[in-house]
Formats: sequence, structure tokens, C-alpha cells
Amino acid sequence: MIHYPLIKELNLPYEAVVEKLTKALQEEGFGSTEINGKVKERLGVDSGKYLILGTCNARNAFMSIQAEENIGLTIPCNVIIYEKADRTALSVIRPTLAIGMTDNPDSEKIAERVERHLRRAFDTVTQ
Repeated sequence: MIHYPLIKELNLPYEAVVEKLTKALQEEGFGSTEINGKVKERLGVDSGKYLILGTCNARNAFMSIQAEENIGLTIPCNVIIYEKADRTALSVIRPTLAIGMTDNPDSEKIAERVERHLRRAFDTVTQ
């Protein structure tokens, strides 16, 4: 099995992880938009504490599209934050894996940079 996500479980409240990760992503140059907010609105179903953030670094996204026009299928990078028992998990698909399917060396270099930024953001969210 391919280990596709960067994942981290923390002994922090869900709300604290959302706040810390959002700030860390901003510091790494990522903007983010809540993606799953429409589930409850459209289906009347409460998904609990499970947040999908579409995160994007505009400069890296632009460079990626210049290198591989269909790369937009993988943009933005979705980050998820959710409660798991008595912990809070955060996870993102590894950009190097997602972009690796393009077999485009220029795209892969950008993905490596994006993954480094995401790892730094994840690493700042600690217990």
C-alpha cells in the first residue's frame, strides 16, 4: 500500500488545531477555503468535526500550470482536520505523490517545494 498522506495526530482540541494549522499555512504562503461547508446545507447531514480545507499557494499553482496544464486537476491541496477518538488528526495528500503521476520533472520539482512548505506548516502544529 502506498503511504499517500502526511498525517499527524495531536492531543489538542479540534478548534485549536484548525486555528494553528490555518495560521501556519498562511505563514507558508498558502491561502485556504473551507470545502465541506455545503454538506450540512445541501444534505441536512452533520459531518461532525471534520474540516476539508482547499489550500493553495498561488505562485506555486501558477508555476505548476505553466509546467503541466492539466495539473489543475490536483489543485488545491486538500487538507483535512478531524476528531479521532480523543485526539485531533490533520492530514494532506503528499504533493509529490499526487504530481508524480504526471511524469513531468518540472512539476515534480514544484511538488517537492510545496510538500516542504506543507510539512513545515504541519510541524509547527504541536501538542
